[in-house]
Parts: sequence; structure tokens; C-alpha cells
Amino acid sequence: MRDEDAGWDEAVATARAAFAAQDFTVLIGAELTRFEPGVVEVRVPFRSALRQQFGFVHGGVIAYAVDNAVTFAAGTRLGPELLTSGITVSYLRPARGDLTAIATVVGTTRRQAAVRCEVFAETDDGPVLVASGQGTAVATEQTADR
Repeated sequence: MRDEDAGWDEAVATARAAFAAQDFTVLIGAELTRFEPGVVEVRVPFRSALRQQFGFVHGGVIAYAVDNAVTFAAGTRLGPELLTSGITVSYLRPARGDLTAIATVVGTTRRQAAVRCEVFAETDDGPVLVASGQGTAVATEQTADR
């Protein structure tokens, strides 16, 4: 195994541990299903507790998926010591079914990453785009000082 492979394996393990340590993530049953350089996928299985009054997935759950996918994608470039500095979410259609948020880093500086994200809901006809988002994450002081 090459040194960079071992380093990436450690980064994946760190990301999975951080993801699992988030109480809200555990509460909604989210999973980190993909963690690759510049790309992250977050899955949120649909269940009735995540619905709003009309039976659709609550917008806050979709925003959570964008937020976490954006920040974890940024972490593939900047390392684990970072925080979301902002997100925007555009809801395109109501969602029913499992959600998958796919975030892709579009640019980085030494301390910040810009990321775009698309959220899909699984339907009988396949995945349907239900939201589009973007966000930034910034390295905390510990990371910037290294």
C-alpha cells in the first residue's frame, strides 16, 4: 500500500467517525455513503418522522443533507478541522423517498472551499432532483496554523 493510500484510508476513517459522532445525524439515520477526493455523498433514508404536515420530507432535513455534504466534501480538500460558513438551498420540488445529497468541491483556497450540492429523492421512476445548494466551509484556526 502506498503512503498516500494509507493517508486517505485514515481520512475516510476520520470522516466516518466524525459523521457518526453527530447526534442529529444519528437521530435522522443519515449515512456517509461516499467520501472521495472532492466528492461526498450523504444518504438520508425516508421515514415518517422526517415528514412535514403534507407528507413530504421536511425542508430542514434537506438543508441538513446539503450542509453536511458540503462540509464533508470541503474536508476532502482542507482536512477535518472545519466548519460550515454558509449554505443556500433552492427547493425544486417536494420530496418523498430516500434522499441522496451529492456535493462536489468547485474551488479552494488555503482556508476555504466552495462546494455545490444536488439532492435527489428516490422515486418509483428513479432519482429525481429535489433541491440544489451551494456552500462554503472554512478551516478552523487549528488547521490554518499548521
